[in-house]
Amino acid sequence: MGQGGQDCESLEAVSKKLNDRKASSFPAWARDVAECEKHYRTSRACGLKSEDVERRRKLYGPNELEHHEGVSILSLILEQFNDTLVRILLGAAVVSFILAWYSGEGGGANKEITAFVEPLVIFLILILNATVGVWQESNAEKALEALKEIQSEQATVVRDGKRVPNLPARELVPGDIVELKVGDKVPADMRVLELISSTLRLEQGSLTGESEAVNKTSKVVVEDADIQGKRCMVFAGTTVVNGNCICLVTQIGMETEIGKVHTQIHVAGQSEEDTPLKKKLNEFGEALTIIIGVICAFVWLISVKYFLTWEYVDGWPRNFRFSFEKSTYYFEIAVALAVAAIPEGLPAVITTCLALGTRKMAQKNALVRKLPSVETLGCTTVICSDKTGTLTTNQMAVAKLVAVGSSPDQLRTFKVEGTTYNPFDGKIHDWPTGHMDANLQMIAQIAAVCNDAGVARSEHKFISHGMPTEAALKVLVEKMGMPEAVSESNELLRCCKWWTEYERRIGTLEFDRDRKSMGVIVSSGSGKKLLLVKGAVESILERSSKIQLLDGSVVELDQNSRSSILQSLNEMSTGALRCLAFAFRNELPEFESYDGSEDHPAHKLLLNPSNYSMIESGLIFAGLVGLRDPPRGEVYQAIQDCRAAGIRVMVITGDNKNTAEAICREIGVFEHDEDISFKSLTGKVFMNLQNKKDHLRQSGGLLFSRAEPRHKQEIVRLLKEDGEVVAMTGDGVNDAPALKLADIGIAMGIAGTEVAKEASDMVLSDDNFSTIVAAVGEGRSIYSNMKAFIRYMISSNIGEVASIFLTAALGIPEGLIPVQLLWVNLVTDGPPATALGFNPPDRDIMQKPPRKSDDSLISTWILFRYLVIGLYVGIATVGVFVIWYTQASFLGIDLSGDGHTLVSYTQLANWGQCSSWKNFTAAPFTAGSQVLTFDSDPCDYFQGGKVKATTLSLSVLVAIEMFNSLNALSEDTSLLTMPPWVNPWLLLAMSVSFGLHFLILYIPFLARVFGIVSLGFNEWLLVLVVSFPVIFIDEILKFVGRCMNRLQRSRGRKPVKPKAE
Repeated sequence: MGQGGQDCESLEAVSKKLNDRKASSFPAWARDVAECEKHYRTSRACGLKSEDVERRRKLYGPNELEHHEGVSILSLILEQFNDTLVRILLGAAVVSFILAWYSGEGGGANKEITAFVEPLVIFLILILNATVGVWQESNAEKALEALKEIQSEQATVVRDGKRVPNLPARELVPGDIVELKVGDKVPADMRVLELISSTLRLEQGSLTGESEAVNKTSKVVVEDADIQGKRCMVFAGTTVVNGNCICLVTQIGMETEIGKVHTQIHVAGQSEEDTPLKKKLNEFGEALTIIIGVICAFVWLISVKYFLTWEYVDGWPRNFRFSFEKSTYYFEIAVALAVAAIPEGLPAVITTCLALGTRKMAQKNALVRKLPSVETLGCTTVICSDKTGTLTTNQMAVAKLVAVGSSPDQLRTFKVEGTTYNPFDGKIHDWPTGHMDANLQMIAQIAAVCNDAGVARSEHKFISHGMPTEAALKVLVEKMGMPEAVSESNELLRCCKWWTEYERRIGTLEFDRDRKSMGVIVSSGSGKKLLLVKGAVESILERSSKIQLLDGSVVELDQNSRSSILQSLNEMSTGALRCLAFAFRNELPEFESYDGSEDHPAHKLLLNPSNYSMIESGLIFAGLVGLRDPPRGEVYQAIQDCRAAGIRVMVITGDNKNTAEAICREIGVFEHDEDISFKSLTGKVFMNLQNKKDHLRQSGGLLFSRAEPRHKQEIVRLLKEDGEVVAMTGDGVNDAPALKLADIGIAMGIAGTEVAKEASDMVLSDDNFSTIVAAVGEGRSIYSNMKAFIRYMISSNIGEVASIFLTAALGIPEGLIPVQLLWVNLVTDGPPATALGFNPPDRDIMQKPPRKSDDSLISTWILFRYLVIGLYVGIATVGVFVIWYTQASFLGIDLSGDGHTLVSYTQLANWGQCSSWKNFTAAPFTAGSQVLTFDSDPCDYFQGGKVKATTLSLSVLVAIEMFNSLNALSEDTSLLTMPPWVNPWLLLAMSVSFGLHFLILYIPFLARVFGIVSLGFNEWLLVLVVSFPVIFIDEILKFVGRCMNRLQRSRGRKPVKPKAE
């Protein structure tokens, strides 16, 4: 173990001098072993001394990832109120509470209850909103905790010349000597000093994106190598899958590659932006604040004459009289106007709609972790997808089998179907029926026996044990079938089992990087000893001197045969297939009597790997196969759907360039004959471009291969800066920073690491790219439906504002009180608004380009429609109030049955001066189950006596908003084309809302709380007559909108192209 190192005595003299430079600044991968030992002042034989370890620990700290302090609960709570709509609601609630406190001092218990309902309900909404927000955001940093879980906990270290097993990994320092064996998790970034086994393989795909286990060596690589190219380095958090070695710790903690990922995740988490919808709602809230402020001030100003009067003396105002009671009353009207303008139910309805969307997506295998991401998906303009496991199956499969024909230069090529480890997935084309010739039998024999992998069924899928390449070979053997005259079996790998029993394995020549092959010595059922070999085609061909023909005969391997084989190899390699050759040797004099016994002289040959090349010489070539990680069958159509929907697809992978390009052509990211020299770059080349944004703006698909985490982050960052809405997929630790930074981070549910899942917004339970496309379509549908209920709620709110404004402008008594408006906004409007979220999607929803993230939520034409509808709502609610006071009948409907007193419009508009009217009396009238009298104070007829007029106004508001919800089914389509029953949930919701309204009308306690009474048949008839025209008005506006759209199309107005085009 001490080969090439300093001895303990010479080290002792220099171990007290600690290298002051940071360990991470030394490129250990580009320096030989002796130079690395010298730099870190250590040796393989003795390791570090105890006092040296202590000094280094003080300098470098513990080998662990930093713990970033999360945001405090108090800060999270305060952050929930950093929202314009929420601040408006909070202000309205505070003012309402003060007014309720003031008015409660002089009123009865019933008045007190009514006054406090409004502020308490608003406060309850704010508390629930803050609770949900805090709960969501407190889970945001779990990705960092998940990252810590993949770190190794223990390590075997050499210190003071002694082997220390199970040392806590956090105690490692740069310069420590660590032993690694199969199954170990690497505890730090380390330089490989020496291989104990003939080969060393590590699974580092989660960190680098490589689809296969990587061979490691102790040989030097170039200094500017990317992370995948550092073959002499092992990285923290990766796993040893084959071999043993001795390593030198070079980086620990936050200096490791996984530490850099930790930092990137933290930085990306700090720069999270609001979703497009949140931005739009914030903009809407800010505009609403200004509008509410202006209207409230205007209402206050036009009401000044009612509570502040004066006389002119000598041309100057004198004798000012101020009525505090009336000023408070008109201030309450202003507050009511604010409550009417705020769509209190909007946050709850949006949350409900998004939650329903998550359920729909879950049925399509997309599990949403963060609600706002449902809507963001709808405006995705770029999907940055990983290749391995997302566009491909992440399961190796044989695509081509090449066997030898009846002459040495004649090769037979068979196309092999199947993309998984399922032996029954696909077949071999043009396969000979009945008898399998001797050459094919030899290929099956080598593929089955010279193999350490296995395949098993797990729930509804097939999984591999061991190397994926070897598992694919076993699946191939099953597709090739049984040799002739062999009875069938129910075993999953029945053919492989038969071959392994027929050819008993007695010795193994392990794979190593020098000879690039693996061999096994078997005791054949025929009684002979055979050497079966598989490996790299060029290496096997170089050591082969003969070739087996179709009938089993063996002839010399001439130059023509070699050229044919190399040509076939070139064709498969160009198609991004990984090629393996099969060969055998049937004359093994040294092993003729060998039975696997350790006492046999031949056993010593197998103990020394340097003998393997000699044993594997004089081989007989049998054939070759081409393997790949195949693309998923449904991905091609999904890519086409993206193209039709105006979404660009960029593939960002850690895999090599040729393989990635071949897959991209096959799945439709690139055309088969397309020049992609400027569209396919490695991560390193892209980072060196002068103008990266210009490259990213190219139309069509792009490919970035050999990409590192920082490359992925930079691509996402640049795209976002350019105004794109980016969805990023990934499964590994290396993907987590980019997942966190993207607008939508999408992790793989099957192959994904916990780090990637915790950093994501959405998890694919089937790891399938086509699921993303389906989710985008669902996101677009949800946004369209959200616009429908926002359209509905805002037009209703404008109507309420118009009603209160007209009340104040006309000077008539207040028709709607704040608690009634709050009931309508929260309860009555809630079910229809939620039901609009169930609107069926447009048929061409995935044929339209994505909406831009800066598109306005409400267009000028839609705003005009809101104002027209809102004005009618205001006129209808105020109008029915005026009608009840001034008219005995309306359109033939008799309203005098309750015996109420009729007044003129002038009297109604000047009701505040009632006390100065002479001989004014108000007759008693029936209101629900009670009779109201005004003997003591006739002027109370305009306050206490307005209870029925108020009920009519409220009922008209509810009815008109129910009919208006039908208008919101479509932005421009007529109800004749899209009838109400296309969304049966909306009809049910309307019934629920009417039911709730009847509840507060006909239950006495609730009627008292809301200040209303029950209505008779004629009064309900009046409500319907006044409310129904809202449908006709919007139908006319929709017709005008359709005509405008047709006119624009007829003028040949071209749609705005995406930025990339």
